Amino acid sequence: MAQAKTAFSKVAAPKSLEAVSTQRGQLFPYLLVVLVLLTLVSVFHVWSRVRVIDLNLEIAATSKLLKDAQEEQNRLKLEVASLKTPARIEALAKGDLGMALPTDQQLVVVK
Repeated sequence: MAQAKTAFSKVAAPKSLEAVSTQRGQLFPYLLVVLVLLTLVSVFHVWSRVRVIDLNLEIAATSKLLKDAQEEQNRLKLEVASLKTPARIEALAKGDLGMALPTDQQLVVVK
């Protein structure tokens, strides 16, 4: 193996406090921008999640209204079918309106 030669002539000297504070001063605007962007992204994320929850609740309420309307429609169709029965119509005609079936003399055949 070859021996590695290291040169210790360029050792980093400790930085002065003024240099450290100026570097921090230069980084502050960048950190501020990053924090503002992070805050905006966080607020948008929370807002979008709340909006999704609200929309899900609205969808559930609308689905319930649709189900109730379909049940009402089915009930009304059944009621219409029961009101159209010939036996019921005949009973109403005889009872409430005083009608009767025609006799043979009342029938007229049209050719």
